[in-house]
Amino acid sequence: MALSSMTGFARVDGALGETRWVWEMKSVNGRGLEPRFRLPPGYDFLEHDLRKLLADKFSRGSFNVFLLLKGAAIEGSFAVNRAALASALKLIEEIRLAVDCDKPRPEGVLALRGVIEQESALDDEDARAALAGALKESFREAADALLAARRKEGALLDALILGQLGAIESLTNAARASAEAATGAIRAKIAAQLADLLAGAVPAERLAEEAAMLAVKADIREELDRLDAHVAAGRALISEGGPAGRKLDFLTQEFNREANTLCSKAQDMGLKRIGLDLKTTIDQMREQVQNLE
Repeated sequence: MALSSMTGFARVDGALGETRWVWEMKSVNGRGLEPRFRLPPGYDFLEHDLRKLLADKFSRGSFNVFLLLKGAAIEGSFAVNRAALASALKLIEEIRLAVDCDKPRPEGVLALRGVIEQESALDDEDARAALAGALKESFREAADALLAARRKEGALLDALILGQLGAIESLTNAARASAEAATGAIRAKIAAQLADLLAGAVPAERLAEEAAMLAVKADIREELDRLDAHVAAGRALISEGGPAGRKLDFLTQEFNREANTLCSKAQDMGLKRIGLDLKTTIDQMREQVQNLE
């Protein structure tokens, strides 16, 4: 499976007899699967099945789904939902008894959701069922188009993230070379201190402590090995495809932890600069990873 972005847009037109409609879907980044529907009055019954269709195709993203209907299926008369109106009026009266305020205007009450309903011109149950089936099939087409759009953008992110993994690998190799070069400088410093020791200028205990401290600080082999392993894991996740966004996001946190440790252990500005470049590249990678499903 290819990687998929969480952002995309799709629009599909449909028709059945004299009824026309348009499905529009837009998705952006989200922590989970978060669909929001704007359906015409009287068509909320579709929402349950539409949610299931989305869940079959997507695992993450914030979705805005809009249905525009035209024709006989929507051009019915308006009617008051008496039960909803009575409930609204009761609540309004309770509030007025608790808070000193003016009575609401009629148009305000009628604007409350569910108080006014639009009756469909399609009274025949078979006709309504046929329309519902056609709308769901058209919705499925729109979801497929959105999936294709998200995968197209995912392919671009795929190439970008692979490039960033390559940059991290190159910087890791540069850090390894820099650390090896710094070993000679550490040896020279210890040799100079040893000469001072022989001359009686430096206590033996102090020389031993500083030599041990320098050796520990200069040893970044574990960090470099882990960075190599993280690069390999990132490439494997991209190769596997599918909903890899969360795993790659966690991996960037591991990258960042190693880069921070490398910077703290750096004995010279050259290695510190490499560490800072690593952190910059990792941050850029994380920005892209957070767009992935």
